[in-house]
Amino acid sequence: MMVDVRLKDITKVFGKVVAVRNMNLEIRDKEFFAILGPSGCGKTTTLRIIAGLEKPTKGRVYFDNQDVTSLPAKFRDVAMVPQFYALYPTTVYNNIALPLRSRGVSKEEVKQRVREVAELLGLTDKLHLHIDKLSIGDKQKVSLARAIVRKPKLYLLDEPLTILDPVTRIIIRSELKSLQKRIKQTIIYVTHDQIEAMSLADRIAVMNMGVIEQVGTPYEIYDKPSSRFVGWFIGEPGMNFLEAEVDKHSSAIKLGSQEILQSKTLVSKLVEKTNNNKVVIGVRPEYIYLEKNPREAGSGYTIVKGVVELIEFTGTHYIVLVGINGREVKVKMNVEDYRRLNIAPREDVYLRIPLDKILFFDPVSEKRVL
Repeated sequence: MMVDVRLKDITKVFGKVVAVRNMNLEIRDKEFFAILGPSGCGKTTTLRIIAGLEKPTKGRVYFDNQDVTSLPAKFRDVAMVPQFYALYPTTVYNNIALPLRSRGVSKEEVKQRVREVAELLGLTDKLHLHIDKLSIGDKQKVSLARAIVRKPKLYLLDEPLTILDPVTRIIIRSELKSLQKRIKQTIIYVTHDQIEAMSLADRIAVMNMGVIEQVGTPYEIYDKPSSRFVGWFIGEPGMNFLEAEVDKHSSAIKLGSQEILQSKTLVSKLVEKTNNNKVVIGVRPEYIYLEKNPREAGSGYTIVKGVVELIEFTGTHYIVLVGINGREVKVKMNVEDYRRLNIAPREDVYLRIPLDKILFFDPVSEKRVL
């Protein structure tokens, strides 16, 4: 059973609040697709519109080119797994079997399908247990099993791992990816957790204030963010942004008194695309190298002077906060490099930045221009 989903010009208004604004989105058959964004950005509303639990104020919803906008939820053949599982006070077996029994499926087929799904999710030895005897992680597995046993066209998962503890979340996240490959069905997964989206999804839609900022593979979203919001929201920590001056006369880009690069071609493009003498440069913290002594930048690099302001140790790496002309830049360093450099707060340092890792954003629209 195959299904792709298309949203065309979807807008949803609640009173004076525009939850989703003019959304156009296509989700492919058998794709693990994540809708990612902060709380209140409209991602759950989008999922409910796809499920048929909310009707769009404007726009159309298509399943395999069939307009289902006015089709009630019960006729859409979708299964929804909520953030907070809703299970019945009975055994695991009965909870999973309920959707089949309510559809009049024979007793033998119910038994067969429940056992198949239980094996798929590692619940076989728990089928006889009362739901109250299960861990939170296993309860969420039962919620998933109840959705899968129906064999619907489409699975809609609304932040299903949020209530789990960090260790269980990692375990089930891994199991979910494997599960999707085995059932070979379309899954739309809503989350505010970038790690979940990046590790699980084939493609991601990043939402902000009811609008899709970017759709792409995890690599595209991370390495080529289409806006400052995407660059900031994705990454631990997110992308650094510094407002720089575009000097047309010297064909240079400057941070205060420091010239970070010179290129007549690049400056011409930036002036053309931003219509401004300002540009915002973006670079990810892990692409920056720290050094104690200035030296030639070398081909493909630029050198920027700064002062160490704060050092954070996360257990796996260090985050060094460096001040540059009153602005802050975060540098992500592995433990070995940090200890070899042996830096301290208030010490002068030099940031060596690969030119091919610098992105340029319009200071007004905040969209990436180069």
